Amino acid sequence: MIFIASVVLSTGAVSLILWLSHRKEWYDNVDERKIHSGNIPRLGGIGFASAFLLIIAGIAIAYGISGVNVLRYLPCVAAMGITLFSGAYDDFRPMLPRYKLILQLIASVCVIIPGFDFDRLLYSGGGFFTELGILTYPITLLWIIGITNAINLLDGVDGLAGGLSAIIVFFLGLIFYSFAGVSKAVLLCTCLFGVLIGFLIFNAPIPKAKIFMGDCGSQFLGLTFALLPLMKEEGKPSSLPVFYAAALLAIPIFDTTAAVWRRLRDGKKISDPDKSHLHHKLLNLGLSARGVDAVILGLQIIIGVLIFIAVHVEGLFSLLILGSVYLITLAFFTAIHYLNKAVNEKKTAS
Repeated sequence: MIFIASVVLSTGAVSLILWLSHRKEWYDNVDERKIHSGNIPRLGGIGFASAFLLIIAGIAIAYGISGVNVLRYLPCVAAMGITLFSGAYDDFRPMLPRYKLILQLIASVCVIIPGFDFDRLLYSGGGFFTELGILTYPITLLWIIGITNAINLLDGVDGLAGGLSAIIVFFLGLIFYSFAGVSKAVLLCTCLFGVLIGFLIFNAPIPKAKIFMGDCGSQFLGLTFALLPLMKEEGKPSSLPVFYAAALLAIPIFDTTAAVWRRLRDGKKISDPDKSHLHHKLLNLGLSARGVDAVILGLQIIIGVLIFIAVHVEGLFSLLILGSVYLITLAFFTAIHYLNKAVNEKKTAS
């Protein structure tokens, strides 16, 4: 029921934003970094994010969440609102990176204050119990800001960010359900999966995207993905330890890490855009937008399956599966890097 309501409400909200954007001529800017042409709106994130917030408000009312719990979750809702506002403002008028970072810091603090944070790197048992101790807050802060930006950097091909996000949240919901049945985290994942499906109806690359999610959508998704593994009851450990949560989001994390390293190496600002992200390299190798989606989303499904297995086995076997996810992702990015480099050298020589 929640899933269906989320799909329907998101479809309606995105339709409204699509109509309004054409009426007001709120179109995505076309420049040398973009691969699309024509007038395409980029505020789809406002549609599905609004639908998500409305649905979770309905869930809170329908399930009779106590006043104490409502107060505990309100700062997280405020963080989502801050991130959505920041992204929407950036879609209309590019915001200076330092102001964007300040707002992301405020949003991160809103999440941490009520006790949503990482407290372990790995699962306990099997001889590899690892508490974070005093590193809990800096690691959680870095996690929230990093993931908030990671989805945004990967958003460059029709259906990619939305499709990747839908797969990630599907596996997150599956993991949470396998642990505790129908919990708050599962309901949130179901709702988010539904609103993403409603958005992808308009964003799929077949035949072509009618609307993009924009910075408002990608940053909202990033913050929400950062928050979900931190969901926990008071006095209990976080839902997913750092290394498992990071592995599930390995593709956007590796792409963001590579971008930061590339810009520092070249003496550029971290905020300077370029055309060397994973999707740019795959396009340069000759893949179509649909081909890029197929490759990256296929890899994400493999990662999701492996992490689901890893969280349900114990000891060394769990660590081996977890390590294989990082090695597979590293090997994939390395292979694409050198293949892309070879293509560029061939083009230069000719």
